[in-house]
Amino acid sequence: MKFSVSSSELLKNLQVASGAIGSNPVLPILEDFLFSIKDNTLNIRATNLETTIISEMDVNAESDGSVAVPAKILLDTLKALPDQPITFALNDDNRAIELTSAFGKYKLAGEGPEDFPELPEEDDVNSIDINTDILSKAINKTLFATSNDELRLAMTGVYVQIDFNKIIFVATDAHKLIKYTFGNINSDQAASFIIPKKAMTLIKNAISGKQDVKLSYNKTNAFFNFGVTRIICRLIDAKYPDYNAVIPVDNPNDMLIGRSDFQKSLTRINIYANKTTNQVILNINDGSLTISAQDLDFSNEATEQLPCNYTGDAMNIGFNAKFMIEMLNVIESDEVKLEMSTPSRAGILLPTEEDENEQLLMLVMPVMMSH
Repeated sequence: MKFSVSSSELLKNLQVASGAIGSNPVLPILEDFLFSIKDNTLNIRATNLETTIISEMDVNAESDGSVAVPAKILLDTLKALPDQPITFALNDDNRAIELTSAFGKYKLAGEGPEDFPELPEEDDVNSIDINTDILSKAINKTLFATSNDELRLAMTGVYVQIDFNKIIFVATDAHKLIKYTFGNINSDQAASFIIPKKAMTLIKNAISGKQDVKLSYNKTNAFFNFGVTRIICRLIDAKYPDYNAVIPVDNPNDMLIGRSDFQKSLTRINIYANKTTNQVILNINDGSLTISAQDLDFSNEATEQLPCNYTGDAMNIGFNAKFMIEMLNVIESDEVKLEMSTPSRAGILLPTEEDENEQLLMLVMPVMMSH
């Protein structure tokens, strides 16, 4: 096995695949890339047994073959080289790898490709096409709301619901819930599955440019194909909670406010809030919002007033400022709407303007006020 390639092009492809390499894997071979050469195409594979990333690139190959290559030493070498052609040669007898650059030679020990985990089979799959912009947006708007609680396994991933002509992405940690709907896809059937947070992060980092992603899925895995990259992730085997049941329908109290001013005010007030609860109090009545917080342990207190448009009964409600700020961060409209019913029920945060075919709903649980 021998090929030559641009060092920067190889590095670019390896960095995409390296996302699937864990910090201290259960098997030593999981610290490697699997290189396979066939007909001047280099296939690069990396896996952590939950997520596998495959990337392909053109090279000038003198001979075909495959080998497992230690990832860290190869990445470190390529990062330290200026862009130039390099030659990669494998001694088939002892699996020694020799890299040749304009500066000299580097030798490293390869491992047998037969020890590398098999690829999950893409059988019995259904598929949809989704634009990278939409997928990227969906991940950005939901990922932060997933839970880290391994006892609630379902909530540690993003729930994907395919419903013939629309796709819904949901994330919740029981304190906040995000539902992002995109209504312009074609699927000949309905389905739902949960994609782990780590896999979603890798997909977000790998997708680029305006292209379509082919998303295929079966009972155990989801397969994302785009450009020269393929990401396969094992689905979370758990039942997702009935999220629609917790979204309050009747919310007669409506506040309309500038997103940026609201976010900046919450950021300042949160400096004075209790560090455990991040509780801020919103006191809302006709035309005016007062945001306040206090940390009794340190005698810290802050209050600000902002103009708003409000319809409904005067309201005094507590929220976690950190959650509100995170949500406002991913809303794109200049103004936001906060819908509420009572101080003990969830608030609904909505953008006032959205692209056609898109719907974003954010739910945040109140932080109960002590009287």
